[in-house]
Amino acid sequence: MMIKSTRTRRISISAKPFQPLRVTLPVFESYSRAERFLKEKEKWIHKTLEKIRKLEDQYTVFNEDTRFHTREHELKVEHMDGDIPRVSLKNKMILVKLPLTSDIHSPEIQDMIRWGIQAAWRKEAREYLPARLSDLSRKHQLPYNRVIIKNNKTRWGSCSQKNNINLSLHLMRLPDHLIDYILLHELVHTLHKNHGRRFWTNMEKICPNAKSLDRELRGYRIEIY
Repeated sequence: MMIKSTRTRRISISAKPFQPLRVTLPVFESYSRAERFLKEKEKWIHKTLEKIRKLEDQYTVFNEDTRFHTREHELKVEHMDGDIPRVSLKNKMILVKLPLTSDIHSPEIQDMIRWGIQAAWRKEAREYLPARLSDLSRKHQLPYNRVIIKNNKTRWGSCSQKNNINLSLHLMRLPDHLIDYILLHELVHTLHKNHGRRFWTNMEKICPNAKSLDRELRGYRIEIY
């Protein structure tokens, strides 16, 4: 897929799971120049697509029989009369209603199901994470400014220079002990903004097995479920 854009000044390539390769080029560039650029990047493209295919194999492909649940919600897919697919949270269910003619394996429907699951995680995160962070903050006397819940798919959490703590709603996918590890990790960042010796010294005072928990956390991919 090639797209001309007034907002870009150079040719770029975007490769994402379950999406076609996207080439964006400035309006003043020719398509033939973009094709030559693709030829020049052929090895990189091949290597990147191989990595993406391996990632795609790890994603859940949802269908009517998929058993999937969050901490408090369970996925339920139903077919219905009508033209518009719908997703809602109701009675601890992630309720997906699809027209009879819908292809559940289409990227659009898969994205809609994931949106519903993320809505459940967001609700659960807002109910659980701020209260748990507050408890740990008081226990270890590590005050912070405020907490923000985001749909961050690159970092589990972060702490700003003003001691605002950002937490990914995807934390709700982790076991309790790893959630606590990340919350403590960000609270210690209110004292030390880097991962130097003083950070780990303080971290291990309140969480003696911090290094082993950090290794365990690497077994989880925030962007894959």
